[in-house]
Amino acid sequence: MIANVARPLALVAALALPPRCPGCGAVVEADHRFCAACWASFDFLGPPWCAGCALPFEFDRGEEALCGACLADPPPYAGARAAVAYGEIAKTVALRLKYGGRSAFAETAARQMARLLPGDAQLIVPVPLHRWRLWSRGYNQAALIAGGLAKGSGIPHEPRLLLRAKATPVLRGLGPRQRAKAVAGAFALADGAGERLSEKHVVLVDDVYTTGATVAACTRVLLKGGAARVTVLAWARVIERQAND
Repeated sequence: MIANVARPLALVAALALPPRCPGCGAVVEADHRFCAACWASFDFLGPPWCAGCALPFEFDRGEEALCGACLADPPPYAGARAAVAYGEIAKTVALRLKYGGRSAFAETAARQMARLLPGDAQLIVPVPLHRWRLWSRGYNQAALIAGGLAKGSGIPHEPRLLLRAKATPVLRGLGPRQRAKAVAGAFALADGAGERLSEKHVVLVDDVYTTGATVAACTRVLLKGGAARVTVLAWARVIERQAND
């Protein structure tokens, strides 16, 4: 009886509130689907790329090849991955998720990021927000994405294992050195985190990878706490290093 009533109501709701493209708002056939134009605009990332920071290479240099920046200053994490390059539509999704209250876009991002999850990943941890920013925003977008990845993959998810111990300034507009200085000492582990981290391959999740300063600071804390290795996974990666998260 309940099912017989629910089905017509669902059809009415679908007609009144049809699924819309996360990028432009056009009507699409299902939730989390992009329209053809927005989908075609994405620059999907994958090898060949830098094994350290996922900077795309024009040709295959080998699985472990690093870009010049990573050769000069190797990151502490065991590679970074991102689903798409940071372009107009990727930026729209990230900003609507982060500031526009579109929390459902976290699952949209997670669905595209899932293909890049390491096969031996054992724990998913999001980059945390400071409590003041969390209270003002109402949610941590990285934690929502991490939850979507955990749900789809079955990999355990620890949204409160890593903490932002001190507030940091908005990083938009800062250069790599300024970003690194701003986040130095900003992160800490929750009580008892060592047991949950011990010898695990951790996937550290964020929405946008810009210079890597934030995820590098987080990685150092996770490794010091007992993680065996950390792989960074983001929705979008800034390629030109001009746009900011």
